[in-house]
Amino acid sequence: MADYCKMWESLGINLEAHDQLLGSIPPVYQQIFLDQENRPQAMSYFDMVVMEIHGLRIQELQEHKAKGGTVVGSFCVYVPEEIVLAAGGLNVGLCAGAEIGFDEAEKILPRNLCPLIKSAFGFKMSRVCPYFESCNLIVGENTCDGKKKAWEIMNEEVVPVYTMDIPQVKSEKGKELWLDEVKKFKNKMEEISGKEIEADKLNKSIKLVNDKRRALQRLSNLRKNKPSPISGRDALIIEEIAFYDDNPRFIEKVNVLCDELEERIRKNESAQKTASSPRVMISGCPMVVPNWKLPFIVESSGASLVCEESCTGQRYFEDLVVEDNGSVGAQLEAIADRYLKIDCSCFTPNQERIDNIVRLAKEFEIDGVIYHVLQFCDPYAVEYRRVEKALEKEGIPVLKIETDYGQEDSGQIKTRVEAFVEMIS
Repeated sequence: MADYCKMWESLGINLEAHDQLLGSIPPVYQQIFLDQENRPQAMSYFDMVVMEIHGLRIQELQEHKAKGGTVVGSFCVYVPEEIVLAAGGLNVGLCAGAEIGFDEAEKILPRNLCPLIKSAFGFKMSRVCPYFESCNLIVGENTCDGKKKAWEIMNEEVVPVYTMDIPQVKSEKGKELWLDEVKKFKNKMEEISGKEIEADKLNKSIKLVNDKRRALQRLSNLRKNKPSPISGRDALIIEEIAFYDDNPRFIEKVNVLCDELEERIRKNESAQKTASSPRVMISGCPMVVPNWKLPFIVESSGASLVCEESCTGQRYFEDLVVEDNGSVGAQLEAIADRYLKIDCSCFTPNQERIDNIVRLAKEFEIDGVIYHVLQFCDPYAVEYRRVEKALEKEGIPVLKIETDYGQEDSGQIKTRVEAFVEMIS
């Protein structure tokens, strides 16, 4: 990686803590990703993106801002990227998956808070995330009590946060509320960027984000093959990179990879050591960089991870916005409709998510589901009971794993996952 120290200094990054964070990634990435056998050659691009995670892309964001563009950071798949792009902005995900910064976060937030919130908060407090420091606007949302209270404090004590109100019920009133939130966000983006969002720009942005989701759908569908032509770890890192990479380049590289995977399928080449490896889906909380603990344990225990029912997975790319929808108002309605289809556990009732998990398990011919819950994430933890009953009714085994970003429980989790994999083999 090139020397980006001057750029990081200009962003106010704590270089000592930042060096500690970046230094921890290469050896872990080597073990979890690069040491895999028979990886697709096209994964070399995504490996480069991870190695340049705080370098090349941050430099591109600074160049974009120097030309008058804006950078928007968000924590949730409900923030419409199409609107950011139509205002001449770039969207980056700010969720974090490491314990660095917990000490700073816990000076303000309670210790018994989900690690995803504490990590994002801690990254900002510790000044180790150049994405955070590059943003013109931070967008939070109220998908859970922990988030909405944390964004209040972040807004008062750390950095201004614009919060979107996500309805908790998909009723007609809920749809009206959400459409109003989408319109307010469009106005906020126009205010921040100083640019009016016009119909043709919004239409182009919708097509671009749809193309990104189509590329991810293509990759996902290829994993339905038996055996899967790509490991679950490699597929997951691509889904994670989708939240911050340059969209046109990302779309091109995912499609190049898919071309190679289709050739591997024709040659009956697989990422698995044995074609009979049990097929597993991980369902529940998102897995964000560099939280790769569970997928590594699953695949190193002999299973093939072929689907992620999470925000870093199907929930992000499953649905598209209707294109060529005319006026700005009509396109905002299409955007609101698409985003309200996302079946986060914050909704009640949430039968849609239960049905989708069962549908995905059947489509991907899943042998067992591993339900992933981050500690203190009440919505996903409580909803597990309904997921468990639905999967049991279909005869699909399920294992619940509750964990955090630490490595202390890796041995215990591996023992449980190995027993589960043996049971479903």
